[in-house]
Amino acid sequence: MSNEDDTALTPSRRAFLKGSAAAGGALMAAGAAQAQEADPLITEVQDWATGLGDGVDATPYGLPIEYEDDVVRRNVPWLTADPISSINFTPIHALDGTITPQGCAFERHHSGAISMRKEDFRLMINGLVDKPLVFTYADLERFPRENHVYFCECAANTGMEWAGAQLNGAQFTHGMIHNMEYTGVPLRTLLQEAGLDAVGELSDKWVYVEGADASSNGRSIPMEKALDDVLVAFKANGEALRMEHGYPVRLVVPGWEGNMWVKWLRRIEVTDQAVESREETSKYTDTLADGTSRKWTWVMDAKSVVTSPSPQSPITHGQGPLVITGLAWSGNGAITGVDVTTDGGMTWQKARLAKPGEKMALTRFYLDIDWDGSEMLLQSRAHDETGYVQPTKTQLREVRGENSVYHNNCIQTWHVKENGEAENVEIS
Repeated sequence: MSNEDDTALTPSRRAFLKGSAAAGGALMAAGAAQAQEADPLITEVQDWATGLGDGVDATPYGLPIEYEDDVVRRNVPWLTADPISSINFTPIHALDGTITPQGCAFERHHSGAISMRKEDFRLMINGLVDKPLVFTYADLERFPRENHVYFCECAANTGMEWAGAQLNGAQFTHGMIHNMEYTGVPLRTLLQEAGLDAVGELSDKWVYVEGADASSNGRSIPMEKALDDVLVAFKANGEALRMEHGYPVRLVVPGWEGNMWVKWLRRIEVTDQAVESREETSKYTDTLADGTSRKWTWVMDAKSVVTSPSPQSPITHGQGPLVITGLAWSGNGAITGVDVTTDGGMTWQKARLAKPGEKMALTRFYLDIDWDGSEMLLQSRAHDETGYVQPTKTQLREVRGENSVYHNNCIQTWHVKENGEAENVEIS
């Protein structure tokens, strides 16, 4: 740092660093003056420096250190009648970057996570194809594979907030999401292997996908999407899928609601119309103010949230330099910008993206400020490559009313108090 020109630093950062250096000098002088005394800061012997640590085989599969044991998925028991059909939320308030470790990536089940060996896996492709096929796991490994980073968001993410501020924490309001690097075979490759090209006009065709669990969670997907970017995935973040994420094989439907990302994938049927199964009629539809429901809502529109400061990540260091950070994403493509306000939307500042936005993937943003200890009404507002701008709750309700549960992508507000604590609030 001493060999670099500090003109690139903001004035507040230069002041902070100079102030820290001055404080450090004062501490050194005081220490020198008391050098003849038994200063515990000097004579203390730390336990970790006096003995040997764990050997390389102590933990065959590496786990987080015990001091980070609060960075875990959490459940809200009253959301569902039974954990067999429930949700665990990603601790987005405690993470940085964009990749979600599998061990704390949100999970949603309709009949519980099942245990299946790779050797027992079978994937059937049937229906309107020239030659119905059944693939084993070993078969899938022989096809050319691809790697892509995508977010998976439950359609009910932020759903409790339609009626007002409900859950006090970014993990609970926005934690039904994860972002991982998936490895697998494009669905179009397997459909072509089954002779899809020989069945005539494809524009009016659909694929119906179902899982091997008791719920089967069948969903219909338009052929245009199926042939575009849908992936039959068997790895996430470089390793095998976790059981709760669909081991050994799941479907990845980039940018579309998580319910369509069928886990424990068992069958893909080519049809000439949507099946309109239970999971795409009784649920995952948007009920409007007049009581009617939209038949299909697939894409997860642009959305963002400040993850820190937030209710589970309060400000603890007092006034001075503060890093405001959060996540933004869009099912319509890449995030191109994020605005942040500290005064409830009266003024906005352009946040810094950690790197250029990627299609259908989480984007990390930062805003570095000098906090004077005043109350803040923190919000973030995402923009995507289509020109779409994340709406306020009021704007969303003007179109959708208050009867919805799904596809709530409104701007979130945290009230940061003078003591650094934060809470979920709603402002008009």
